[in-house]
Amino acid sequence: MHQDHRALGLAPLSTDVPTVSGAIDIAQGKPVQPVTLVRPHAAARAARFFVEKFPGRSMYAVKANPSPELIRILWDNGITHYDVASIAEVRLVARTLPDATLCFMHPVKAEEAIAEAYFTHGVRTFSLDSLEELEKIMRATRNAADLTLCVRLRVSSEHSKLSLASKFGVAPHEAKPLLFAARQAADALGICFHVGSQAMTPDAYADAMERVRAAIVEAAVTVDVIDVGGGFPSSYPGMEPPPLERYFETIHRAFESLPISYSAEPGRALCAEYSSIVVRVEKRRGNELYINDGAYGALFDAAHIGWRFPVALLREPESTVRDHPFSFYGPTCDDIDHMQGPFLLPADIQTSDYFEIGMLGAYGSAMRTAFNGFGSDETVIVADEPMVSMYTDVEREAASNVVTL
Repeated sequence: MHQDHRALGLAPLSTDVPTVSGAIDIAQGKPVQPVTLVRPHAAARAARFFVEKFPGRSMYAVKANPSPELIRILWDNGITHYDVASIAEVRLVARTLPDATLCFMHPVKAEEAIAEAYFTHGVRTFSLDSLEELEKIMRATRNAADLTLCVRLRVSSEHSKLSLASKFGVAPHEAKPLLFAARQAADALGICFHVGSQAMTPDAYADAMERVRAAIVEAAVTVDVIDVGGGFPSSYPGMEPPPLERYFETIHRAFESLPISYSAEPGRALCAEYSSIVVRVEKRRGNELYINDGAYGALFDAAHIGWRFPVALLREPESTVRDHPFSFYGPTCDDIDHMQGPFLLPADIQTSDYFEIGMLGAYGSAMRTAFNGFGSDETVIVADEPMVSMYTDVEREAASNVVTL
């Protein structure tokens, strides 16, 4: 299992990972390298939320964070299905959770990967968006009769912060021959789509379902399952979405008139709150802070797509100075190792100060490299709450409704 995990760019947690109460404890230890903080209780809470409130089946998108520890936490809290996109992810989850159900949802796969997934790891669900891929799946599985084949439709990403509308998916008005051919080959026929990452309104799913309806009517085929994909949002500075229950309600209404089972592929929503990092300021130049993590570390999204993350200065006593907008430079020699922000921190922040960057459980951990010799595997379990949460208010409300006899 450790080999697979390192192949995905992550180091497994040891069995003696220390636990502290919060990020301030890390700063007081004055670490030289950035430290990753993980919050198992936050991931467990998110998993329970989806299991209890989403009316369909929740299937974790492993690409968001392939940590074996996280995958086990999700399993322990009711997530039994996993969306895998590569043979490395198939192997990782199969070894970590032998009883999990794996769904190979990348629409373009190597034939060897399909064969290994099917014959070695028991994968029976595959996505596709072309007749060529259908033929590949049938060859690789030797025309297996027990496949669930999910045709990926292209839908709009206009309601999402990160588009996933151009690379994969067949246009709904061109889907008829593919749906018909997949129906002939499949034991169960599915349709899947992805509205884009960080969908900021439930309308994204309502609009996508209209396209699904049109494709089903046009093809005149019986569909057994619909996978509404990912896109379920987390909360970031400048991106405060509606409550997740509104997304669930919109999706459920779309299926009330369709006798079809459905599933979803939450990734970010299940793991964003799982981890954060503590970084040190190595230099201040005006409104720019040089820090010891960056675009080649956990801050890929901040650098390359302008994502803003919550930040908090870790100093005792706390600063009473008004917040000021800063941008960050990471530790490598590249100019592109730059996070524009703005990130709001007290105006008196200086060299050798530490601060926490939150909401990095999704993609931050998964996309780290050791480029230029920078990077750190130091990880600590913390017991405090994430800097931002889509779930804490829900948990408090539930607790307030408990009647003590």
